Amino acid sequence: MKKKIVYVPLDERPCNLDFPQEIFKFSDLDMVVPGPEILGVKKTPANHEALETFLIKETKGADGLVISVDMLIYGGIVPSRLHHLNQEELVKRLAFLEKIRFGNPNLVIYGFQLIMRCPQGNSSDEEPDYYKECGREIFLSGHYKNKKELGIITPDEEKQYSKLKIKKEFLSDFLTRRQINVSMNIMTLELLEKGVFDFLVIPQDDASEYGYTAIDQERVRDVIRAKRLMLKAYMYPGADEVGCILVTRMLNHFHGRKPAVYVRYPSPSTPFVIPCLEDRYVDVTIKYQIAAAGGITVPSLADADLVLLVFLGATKMLFHPNNVPSRDVDVLCNFSESVVFAQHAIAQGCPVGVADLVYLNGGSLDLINHLESAGLTMKVAAYSGWNTSSNSLGTTISQAMNYLYSGNTESHQAFLAKRYLEDAGYCGSVRAKVAERLKEYGMDYFNVKEKTGIASRMVFEELEKFAAEHLPSIYDSFEIDDVNLPWKRMFEVGFTVRKKDRK
Repeated sequence: MKKKIVYVPLDERPCNLDFPQEIFKFSDLDMVVPGPEILGVKKTPANHEALETFLIKETKGADGLVISVDMLIYGGIVPSRLHHLNQEELVKRLAFLEKIRFGNPNLVIYGFQLIMRCPQGNSSDEEPDYYKECGREIFLSGHYKNKKELGIITPDEEKQYSKLKIKKEFLSDFLTRRQINVSMNIMTLELLEKGVFDFLVIPQDDASEYGYTAIDQERVRDVIRAKRLMLKAYMYPGADEVGCILVTRMLNHFHGRKPAVYVRYPSPSTPFVIPCLEDRYVDVTIKYQIAAAGGITVPSLADADLVLLVFLGATKMLFHPNNVPSRDVDVLCNFSESVVFAQHAIAQGCPVGVADLVYLNGGSLDLINHLESAGLTMKVAAYSGWNTSSNSLGTTISQAMNYLYSGNTESHQAFLAKRYLEDAGYCGSVRAKVAERLKEYGMDYFNVKEKTGIASRMVFEELEKFAAEHLPSIYDSFEIDDVNLPWKRMFEVGFTVRKKDRK
């Protein structure tokens, strides 16, 4: 019998709202999500009253709840960076979860709540308006402040720190919101301690080694340690993949199983790479994500239920998916041997998930060519290579673990094909090509004016070309439809993939 799961996403973008529904479509979970009339759009927050009404209704008799605390109290990920809500109102919204727990004591509740990010560049696309003017300086103020407090700031950095000029009202607004948000992180931990949550992930959105996110992380970690919540509250880099990971944990919980994962790398030094926009070795984050999903890591194929192949350079993650030769990948890594190992594992009946972490913000054409040459493109249990390392890892792990239960269903095939088309196709190639042509239509990267129209048609045409040239195994069997740009910009894309009608 299927278990009813209520899922409240971080926001309404496909990666947060659609991915979990697509991955677990034919699983043992019956997922219920808020409708578009409840969820907000980018900087417009969700309808809080409607969300509470939805939760009261749908959690009665439900078996599980996976909830973004940021959606509940702020109205979504971007509103969490913009809001002017007072703490009293936020505490009231958070306390609503106690009502949910009281109404259904047997409900399994997994939550996630971000540590607010501090982007490194000047852009107000997802930040306050002033971030376009002084975002870089705000980031550097936190970077230098953190290093000074740790006693590791250099004389040159000290000099640069003293030269920073940020309008007082801008910095005050930013830091006041950070203070409120980290206080809410701590109050959420108190609900975990009281038993309102069963498990909690506190992801660091676009983390960096030093800065305001690192400072806030230390405050939150101190509380986790003081309350001895280390096994119930995980904190690691990530954001948009956590919904998938926690739904996976729910699936494993109801199956009473801890999938064993053998992690394999293309170079002996790859586990020690710190990916872009993250603050720790990739191997550390991978083990957090597997554990957060309800699995364990094991040392060999013989011990494994599934294999996670991690494709990443020997010393670094490359910043742009330009698909040009790189010594870090071509010389210091051995992708060919990893793909041969995948063939061996699959022949032994062990599913293989592929995490494409070569580039930030896009898949590797070289890796795609390896998989196509080996005939493995549609035989693996998972593939992902979009945005950050953690985003890709969480999506891959969720697909692969669900595959253990559901197998090679039509929905699995469609989502797998979509990942290649979106991650390697759109993010790795098509997005840049279309962006170069926007100016002639009076558009730019951050404003294509509409969800569907000229830009989305160009995306469709370029995706078709990419699939025909680089993914023949997908082009021959699947078709793309409903291409849209959900935030009317080029960064993310939405579309559907389905099997071609062979009549």
